[in-house]
Amino acid sequence: MTPSEFDSIAKLEADLWSAADNLRANSKLTSSEYCMPVLGIIFLRHASNRYEAALKQIQDDQASGKMPKRKLVKADFIKRRALMLPEEARYAHLLSLAGNQQLGEKLVEAMNAIERDFEPLAGQLPKDYERFDSDLLEQILRTFDSEALRTASGDVFGRIYEYFLMKFAMQGAQDNGEFFTPPSLVQLLVNIIEPDHGIVADLACGSAGMFVQSSHFIEDHGGRTMDKVTFYGQEKTATTIRLAKMNLAVHGLEGDIREANTFYEDVHELADGRSLWGNCDFIMANPPFNVDMVDSTKIKGDRRLPFGLPGVNKDKKVSNGNYLWISYFHSYLSPTGRSGFVMSSQASSAGHGEAEVRRKLVETGDVDVMVSIRSNFFYTRTVPCELWHFDKGKPEARKDQVLMLDARNVFRKVTRKIFDFSPEQQKNLTAIVWLYRGERLRFAELVQSHRERCLTAAAQLHHASHALRPDGPKDETEFLLTCLNKLSLMASQPDDCFKVEFTESDAKAYAALVSGIFETWREVQASAGEMHYLLEAHRASLEDGSDPRRDLESAIGRYACNLGRMEEVAARMEAHRHLAERFAKEISQAVDVACKRFGAHKLDCWRKSWRVPELVATLQAQIIDEISRTVRDYAYFRKQVHWLLHRFPEGRYVDVPGLCKIVSRAEIGEADWSLTPGRYVGVSAVVEDEDFDFSQAMKDIHLELADLNQDAAVLAAKIQKNVVTLGV
Repeated sequence: MTPSEFDSIAKLEADLWSAADNLRANSKLTSSEYCMPVLGIIFLRHASNRYEAALKQIQDDQASGKMPKRKLVKADFIKRRALMLPEEARYAHLLSLAGNQQLGEKLVEAMNAIERDFEPLAGQLPKDYERFDSDLLEQILRTFDSEALRTASGDVFGRIYEYFLMKFAMQGAQDNGEFFTPPSLVQLLVNIIEPDHGIVADLACGSAGMFVQSSHFIEDHGGRTMDKVTFYGQEKTATTIRLAKMNLAVHGLEGDIREANTFYEDVHELADGRSLWGNCDFIMANPPFNVDMVDSTKIKGDRRLPFGLPGVNKDKKVSNGNYLWISYFHSYLSPTGRSGFVMSSQASSAGHGEAEVRRKLVETGDVDVMVSIRSNFFYTRTVPCELWHFDKGKPEARKDQVLMLDARNVFRKVTRKIFDFSPEQQKNLTAIVWLYRGERLRFAELVQSHRERCLTAAAQLHHASHALRPDGPKDETEFLLTCLNKLSLMASQPDDCFKVEFTESDAKAYAALVSGIFETWREVQASAGEMHYLLEAHRASLEDGSDPRRDLESAIGRYACNLGRMEEVAARMEAHRHLAERFAKEISQAVDVACKRFGAHKLDCWRKSWRVPELVATLQAQIIDEISRTVRDYAYFRKQVHWLLHRFPEGRYVDVPGLCKIVSRAEIGEADWSLTPGRYVGVSAVVEDEDFDFSQAMKDIHLELADLNQDAAVLAAKIQKNVVTLGV
C-alpha cells in the first residue's frame, strides 16, 4: 500500500468515526451503549454491499448462460460470500423509512430477519435500537451511506469495522479494550506462521481478528478461505463473541466460536487427550497478560500442561497465568503445527517456576522465532510485548536454532500515542524470517516487488510531467500564463475595467511577479525534459530482465548494484517536485494579488473566457499534486529496497547488530533460558541516517501537535464544566 493509499483510507475511517462519535456525544450515550448498535449498522451496510454485488454477478451469469434462469436460493449467495438479504434487511429499504418514528423497531426486524436466515449469527446481532431516538438512527444510517461506502470493497469495509472496534476499545467500550488486537501485530503473526490449511484455533479469540487476517493471507495467495481452513475459537465473554461473529460475517467467513474459560475448558476437544499431540495445525492468540487468579487445584495434571505448573502461591493460585497460556499453545499443536501469539515482555525472562517451564520448552527445539515489539502498539495499554512462535515441524537442521528479532526500532506513527507497522515494514520483517528458513527466492521476489512499485511510480511521474515538457501538451498551462501576462499589461495601462485603486508601483511589482513566473516556467520545462530522459533510462535499468526464479544470484547482484542509481533518481525527482511546487505557489500568489489588489476576479473574462480559477485548480490537481504523490511513492518504495539490501546485500541471512541474531539452545541456556531478543542481538552502531525521511518526520510532528490540541480542548472543556459545577 502506498503512503497515498494509506492516507486516503485513513481519512475515510477518521471522517466516519468523527461523524459517528459526534452523534454519540450529542445523544448523551456512553461508548458501551453505542458500540454494538453502530457496529451492527456497519454490518448491515456491508451485508447490503455484498448482496448487491453477488446479485449482479448472478444476473450476469444468467444473462451469459453460465447459470440457468431460476428462482434464487441462499446457496447462490453463500457461494459468492454474501447473505441473501430479505427486503426488510437491505440498507436502501431502511433508508427509505426516513422520518419513520419506528425506525428502531424496523432495525430490530432487520436483524431478526438476518438471524433467521443465517444460523451462525443467531442471537448475536444487536437488538437494542428501540431505545434510540429515530432521528439519531437516521443520521447514523446516512453517515454510512456515502458514495464511497456504497461501492466500497470487502477489504475496505473490513478495515472500517476493525477501525471502529479499535476506537471503541480506546474509549474502553468493552472490558478496557481487551477484545481487540491491533491488526498490525496480527498480520505479522500470520506472515510468520502462514496459516493456510487445516485447523486454525484461537483460544482467546476476542473479536476474531486472527481469523480475519488468516483469511487475507490465504486469499492473497490465491486460495478460498473456507475451502482451506476451519476456524475454532474460545472466548470467555459473551458480548465479545457477538463482536467476533459479526466480524467474521462482515468478511464473509464462518467459525465455531464458543463461550469458555480456556484455563479450565477445552470445549472443542482440540487438545486430544488420547494422544501426545493436539489437533491444531495453527494456533494464534493474544491472551490476557499476567492473570494471577487461576485455581491450581482445578488444572493440576491437565494434559495441556506437559511442562508442569509454572508456580503456585500459598493460596493455591497460579502466580502468573502467562506460562499456562504458553504451555497450552504448545500442547494444542499437531506434530507439524505452528503457533504465533502475543505475550507480555516480562514472560520471556521471568524467573523461578516460569524459567523452568521455559527451559523445557526451549529444549523441545520447537521455539522458532521471537520478536520484540516496542510500546504503544496497543490502543489501551502502552506496554511493550513480544511475539512468540513455535514450530513443531522445524527441520532437524534448525532444531537447535531460534531467531531473535528485535523490531523495537521498526514502526510507523499513527498518532502521538499509537504506533503500528506499515504493510511494507511487516513484509520486510517477515523477509528476515524467510532468510532464516533458507527461503532466499521469497526475499528476492519481495525486493523485486518493491522495485516494481518504484517503476510504477516512475511511470506515473513520467506521465504527470509530460504536460510540463517543452514538447508536451502544455496549452492550458501556457494559456493560464498568457492570461496572467495580459492582466499584467492591463495593470500597467489601467482603464475603467479595474474596480479598485492601485498605484503604479503595484503594477510594476505585479509585472515583475509575472515575469518571474515565466522564468520559473522555463526552469520547470527544462527540468521536465531532463526527467523524461532520466526516467526512460531508469525504467530500462529497472526492467533489466532480472528474474530471481531463473538466476537468483545474478538478480540479487543487480538489485544491489542498482541501489546507488535509485538514490540518485530519487534525489533528482525530489528536486523536480520542489520546482513544480514552487511554480504552482508562484501562480497562486499571482492570482491572489490579482484578486486582492486589482479586483481581477470581478472582470468578466476572469472566470469566463480566461477560466483562471478552473485552470489553476486543474494545474494543481492534475500536475502538481500528481507529481508530489508519485515522487513520494517512489521514495517510499526505494527505501524499502534499501532497507532490505543494506542489511542483506547478498540475499542471505546474516546476523545484524541491533536487529536479528540466530542463537543456539546452548546460548539460551547460558543466558538463564531468556527468550528476550534484546539480550542477544546487541546494539547497532550509531551512524548518520542517510535515509532520514524529512516529510514523515514533519507528518509525525503534525500528528503530535494535532493530538496535543485535541487533548487541550478536552481538558479545557472539563475545566469549564468543573468551574460551572462549583458555581464560580
